Amino acid sequence: MLKSFCIKTNNKKVLDYLLSELENTSLEKMYVSKLKFKLYTNLIIHYKGKNLDSFYNAFSNIMSSTILKFYEKDIIKHIIINNYFYFTDIEQRKILELVYNYLYSGELEEAYLRKDSIKISCIDYFANNKSAILDGFVNFRISDYIKMIDYVVDLAVNKFVIDREYTEFIDLLKCYINSKDCGTSLVHLIYQSQESTLLDEFKSVIHLDESVLDSKYVSDISFSSNDYTLNTLLTLLPRKIYIHLIDGISDEFINTLKLIFDNRVYICDDCNICKAYKLKEFQK
Repeated sequence: MLKSFCIKTNNKKVLDYLLSELENTSLEKMYVSKLKFKLYTNLIIHYKGKNLDSFYNAFSNIMSSTILKFYEKDIIKHIIINNYFYFTDIEQRKILELVYNYLYSGELEEAYLRKDSIKISCIDYFANNKSAILDGFVNFRISDYIKMIDYVVDLAVNKFVIDREYTEFIDLLKCYINSKDCGTSLVHLIYQSQESTLLDEFKSVIHLDESVLDSKYVSDISFSSNDYTLNTLLTLLPRKIYIHLIDGISDEFINTLKLIFDNRVYICDDCNICKAYKLKEFQK
């Protein structure tokens, strides 16, 4: 049984990589030659063994690794440039970095599946054809993989937009705070189980204004009941905010307060107030 396949490309780095990988494969009775023709350099693979499935698997594995190594970044850039052209060059580069982070950190399931997707396309094509122009194969024969990358790019764009809006939101509130005089000297913020309680300098409870219509601020970024805490702090404009982390957890809301109020914020987890609230929780 003889199975032959020809890969056509003029990319020297790709050719050298393919040759190296094919020569180092453990599959027996596979022979590789390289011939230069008028338009392309042809990499010709002959398999004389009896186990075609093993050949398709080994060859497709090498081809999928080649495509990821030499084509993936260009594919991602092409999708961003064509589908999200309305972003500036700097913004597109930031989106590109987010895509790389998603794919190369292994954070998404798609990061693990993308090679298998290419491999399946390769096996299907190689079993029914004798040659492929590599650039054309990448452009037209791995559509499931392209859809997967397109989905990851879309995730990165959404994250970029949310992050940008979040930064603008922080900057806007910081400008507001810096343009106003302090309304009170000190506020204690008791934070437990993602819920806030505000105390004044005399440790009396400050009632939150939960009227949306009267609020100076209600965020598009969801902090639930903490929206009203933030709005109250923006109304009081304290010179100092002592945040008492009863659970010892600093989450997104606390980090946001630190960004907005900057050097006015002091974090505490072991003062008398902290101990009193911890004891109160323990007694429950």
